Amino acid sequence: MVNQKQNAGSYSVEFDAANLASGIYFNKLEEGEFSATRRMILLSKK
Repeated sequence: MVNQKQNAGSYSVEFDAANLASGIYFNKLEEGEFSATRRMILLSKK
């Protein structure tokens, strides 16, 4: 969603999934030695 370094704080990102197929997607957050992966279920209207 965002592939850049950012300063500490709260951020929001608009995610446009209009061209993605329904399915399970994974997002990963990394900071130093910390890493967290979460899954996202996308249900398409198509």
